[in-house]
Amino acid sequence: MVRPSVLVLAVVAAVACGLAQPGAADLKTNYYASTCPNVEAIVRGAVQQRKQATIRTIGSTIRLFFHDCFVEGCDGSVLIDSTPGNQAEKDASDNKSLASEGFDTVRSAKAAVEAACPGTVSCADVLALATRDAIALSGGPFFPIELGRLDGLSSSASSVPGQLPEPNQTMDQLLAVFTAHGLNISDLVALSAAHSVGLAHCSKFSNRLYNYQPGQPTDPTLNPKYARFLETKCPNGGSDSLVLMDQATPAQLDNQYYRNLQDGGGLLGSDELLYTDNRTRPMVDTLANSTSAFYKAFADAIVRLGRVGVKSGSQGNIRKQCNVFN
Repeated sequence: MVRPSVLVLAVVAAVACGLAQPGAADLKTNYYASTCPNVEAIVRGAVQQRKQATIRTIGSTIRLFFHDCFVEGCDGSVLIDSTPGNQAEKDASDNKSLASEGFDTVRSAKAAVEAACPGTVSCADVLALATRDAIALSGGPFFPIELGRLDGLSSSASSVPGQLPEPNQTMDQLLAVFTAHGLNISDLVALSAAHSVGLAHCSKFSNRLYNYQPGQPTDPTLNPKYARFLETKCPNGGSDSLVLMDQATPAQLDNQYYRNLQDGGGLLGSDELLYTDNRTRPMVDTLANSTSAFYKAFADAIVRLGRVGVKSGSQGNIRKQCNVFN
């Protein structure tokens, strides 16, 4: 007999696969087979080197890919530096917390790729490859990555507001953000597991610890023991410190994330919401109970995310350096 939670996940995933992703038809897993056949090994080597330098490489690179794809599509526009005449995406208030380690990883990987195959591989594809490798190097699934994106021709901070999911949004608000990008509820649940690695500022969740609502100082969905621990890391009125998003396996991208939710251990309000909302709780239970189901769901969702807003033809080009336009 198929468990109801498995059935729900399968049905929702099937719907997600049917969503159209304009521009994604140009993507192929062997896109650079003849023009830069070693590109995957080159990028993987760069990511490994950066990971050895700092573990923050993993979460920072994955998060960078999310922020790129959710604003103007997966086109490397988040990598562009601001100029006196233009405030770029990376300097929008919603992107201020993007860590330098992610940008450093892409910069290193792009330089290595340019040395081997000049003017051939886009920054958007380098970021996609680096993200896949960061996932695999942190214990997550390794999967074929679709390539063939062009780099976008614009990057503006004004394009960012409203495009990214926020930690204190309702489920309906989160779903609206995802569906606006051609993604849906199963993608939301799967991609949220990226919070299995990395860190978050106290300001992103401190509202759950202090003065949550009248007569209820702490979010009741927080495990009380976990809440007390977080209060030691983020004293009321204290500095905006960084806290590991997963205390159990902080360097592993795994389905411990979902088991944390089952125990009231989701760090952000949007994390724990996945377990308290009846629409997503069955999926959380399924992914918490099966590593193979988690691997498949996460890999499939990342591939679908990588198809969002892909640029082709006159919509883009291949940058020589990822932080400046040609």
